[in-house]
Amino acid sequence: MGATGKRSVGPPGSAQRASSGGTPTSTKNQDLARRFTWVIASISVHLEELRYFWGKTLGISGPQWMILMALAEIDQDDGVPVNVVSKKLHVDPSFVTTQSKLLEKKGFIRRKPSTEDARIVQMSLTDKTYKHLASLAAQQEALNEFIFAEFGDRELGELTNKLAALQKRLEKACMKVELDI
Repeated sequence: MGATGKRSVGPPGSAQRASSGGTPTSTKNQDLARRFTWVIASISVHLEELRYFWGKTLGISGPQWMILMALAEIDQDDGVPVNVVSKKLHVDPSFVTTQSKLLEKKGFIRRKPSTEDARIVQMSLTDKTYKHLASLAAQQEALNEFIFAEFGDRELGELTNKLAALQKRLEKACMKVELDI
């Protein structure tokens, strides 16, 4: 803790803010951080419930729904490698491989070897999937309007940018913790 007003690093739970008196970080700040963490955890649970709901409409699981959503977002008509989808979803590539084979059997995705490297599997959505997703679009739009009713486009963009920055800091924090242990 120095006279510069910067935080010093200590053991977990011992973060302190240097100030003119060198007082510990306020309990209020810790309480806000803890509350924020619980709110984010709750949001995650509700998003998972929605994933399962949307998956159920197609007769698939929530994680399988997320694979379809990842492909819908990042496929540029050439297909997407398994490892790219696994990174986007923060899951092991073997999980995506297993689930994508099930989705292929149900006719939701195509899996084909990459033209550049046959060891790499490229995945893409089928026309059947695009039709299913189009049939759900109005429902999803109405739900999004309800969920984000308190936000204008600018506000939602700013919140998303701040959460993305927080996500990057959390990724770095996880790496730091792994290195420190």
